[in-house]
Amino acid sequence: MLVGGCDVGSATGKAVVMKDEEIVSFVIIPSTTKPEVTARTVMDQAVEQAGLSSIEDLNYIVGTGYGRLKVPFANENISEITCHAKGAQWLLPTVRTVVDIGGQDCKVMSLSENGKVLEFVMNDRCAAGTGRFFEAMARVLDCGLDGLSELSLRGKDPATISSQCSVFAESEVVTLVNEGMDLEDIVAGLHTSIASRLNSMVRKVGLVEDVVLTGGCAKNDGLGKALEDKLGVSVKKLPADPQIVGAIGAALLAAERLSAQPV
Repeated sequence: MLVGGCDVGSATGKAVVMKDEEIVSFVIIPSTTKPEVTARTVMDQAVEQAGLSSIEDLNYIVGTGYGRLKVPFANENISEITCHAKGAQWLLPTVRTVVDIGGQDCKVMSLSENGKVLEFVMNDRCAAGTGRFFEAMARVLDCGLDGLSELSLRGKDPATISSQCSVFAESEVVTLVNEGMDLEDIVAGLHTSIASRLNSMVRKVGLVEDVVLTGGCAKNDGLGKALEDKLGVSVKKLPADPQIVGAIGAALLAAERLSAQPV
């Protein structure tokens, strides 16, 4: 039984091919201006990497993410909240709180023991704390995304970033740079500010361990550390690339849908 999950986000497209609940292949690419093109490109690459001849070799495909309605070859589309919960719980059965940071929004989900979403909150009105925000900060500071994480972990006296708006936060950062503040402390302050916002979202759904980060920003160890400090609990590492959790969940749901079909 071959199934696929296709997660079309605002910043990246992710595709996973699974067979009998094992990951056969996965691919991550930058999103194009057309979600349907992103979906086709990333799924074609995942299929090729799996050693298959075409998308038609997959028995069932679920689309998810920002552009899930534009995955023309999907048998079904399911919300990214459901897919991230499913993928995270499959990777770490003890997970109860999922913090997903995407390219343009942040979500926090509270899960039951079987991975059902009990409650969730989303911030999609401001770019602060999203992948786009971190990319913008990396450009302003000319340090790259990996550099942001490394600088943050070296910060000893985090700067106070008061603005909750990405535009004004960027202006604050430029001002602090011009004032000569250590770059490590500026970046640590940025991560602390974002962690404070995420902490507020987590508290709204109720903090229950284990906690995990998903999405591309979960690769930022500086953000993970800042969030741990704010929450006062450990943020667990997932045993797979955190950026493909939604696509994994979509593929798992595809397998469930396929199994439920009459023979």
